[in-house]
Amino acid sequence: MLVKRRVSGLGYMSPRMRCALMCPLPPRERATRFSQQSPSGEGGRGFIFAKKPPHPTEIFDASALPSPTGGEGAITTTAPAARPIQQTIRDGSRLFAAAALTLFVACGPAHALTPEEVLNYRGADREQKLLEGAKQEGQVVLYSALIVNQMLRPLATAFMKKYPFIKLSYYRADSEDLLAKLSAEIRSGNLAADVFEGSGGGEIAVEAGFTQPFHTPVLDDYPKMYLDPSGNLAPTRLSYFSIAYNTKQVSPDKVPKTYESLLDPQWKGRMAWPYANTGRYLFLINLRLAWGEERAMDYFRKLSAQNIINFASGSARTLVDRVIAGEYPIAINIYAHHPLISAGKGAPVNSQLMDPVPSAAGTLAILKGAKHPHAAMLLADFILGREGQQLMAKAEYFPVRADVGPAPQLAGIVPRKAGFTENYVSPQQLKDGLESTDRIIQQWFR
Repeated sequence: MLVKRRVSGLGYMSPRMRCALMCPLPPRERATRFSQQSPSGEGGRGFIFAKKPPHPTEIFDASALPSPTGGEGAITTTAPAARPIQQTIRDGSRLFAAAALTLFVACGPAHALTPEEVLNYRGADREQKLLEGAKQEGQVVLYSALIVNQMLRPLATAFMKKYPFIKLSYYRADSEDLLAKLSAEIRSGNLAADVFEGSGGGEIAVEAGFTQPFHTPVLDDYPKMYLDPSGNLAPTRLSYFSIAYNTKQVSPDKVPKTYESLLDPQWKGRMAWPYANTGRYLFLINLRLAWGEERAMDYFRKLSAQNIINFASGSARTLVDRVIAGEYPIAINIYAHHPLISAGKGAPVNSQLMDPVPSAAGTLAILKGAKHPHAAMLLADFILGREGQQLMAKAEYFPVRADVGPAPQLAGIVPRKAGFTENYVSPQQLKDGLESTDRIIQQWFR
């Protein structure tokens, strides 16, 4: 069984994730070349690793400037014992001008923005500044849990068509693996990524200090309930959770439609839920937030008698496959769209929402130390904007923008369209509830 433990302040994670955050540094290798698509396709690793020499130190050569006294190199002055005061003033003015020019060349224009200022710039010329800076940077690197064939490849194509002067490179892995990779790169001083996008990992990245706040006016069009007050995370896609059931093993009149119906003795020992944070933890946190502690705890005590199986042999998607295979008649708190996608291909499976429906968001973050801040902000604007959200919908993800609807085949499980109450659990609420929820699990659902 996969065992997850709590690292102080960072929630619950597997030994692999804990080691990635806490263990000694890996070899100092720098990712210097990227491929847009791994040879293995979906889920592959798209990097070629090579040693990279340190950046040369930039040295300002003052000898390249004209000397106000006619000599080369450092600025020097020799004055006769008695000189007219006007000549002295003129010489002093020349010296001041030369010194100012030296300082300007060495330090750059006074109005140049720092990376932090770039990420939070709100001026009317924001887009122009981002475009000018991105043309100088020429590239941006995205680490994402989005599926390659469904989303990452179309995203890269559309983004580079809009911004042909920016090369978008991406690396795809599950969120936990991405966090481990980011941790190793940051601790070794070899951060390659500019932008991190994932589900269930944003709050851990923020807590670990991997991210930095940013501002984009695109979020003005988003429902306020999905926004991060700290400004470190932006919602990229929504997920709604339900039960999945095998339509050959569970007849339509027997399908559980409420949380209370999961207490029916006929389901004892025949239900499973994902081990991950977005599985059993989210299920319990959702009801604690929606019902209050007293009612929720009374329900959990009764539910514990059902001997729910802790599924730790793969992802929530894998658990749906086990339901399809008939290993479990019912899976609790899985991504509601997974059964619908499989059912569309002829699999004997379906989803059933329960009121209140827990929802969570995949999030985007700009990494601290990002080497391409201008291009990173253009990418964030694109993913969060209408174009990017339409790509999400086409790829069968749920867009966050209210003016972009989901794919027609998935619209039936959007709570507000299906007549259910949505209970959004923010990344911070999920993180804050992990420790106390783990105690409940250890008491009743081990």
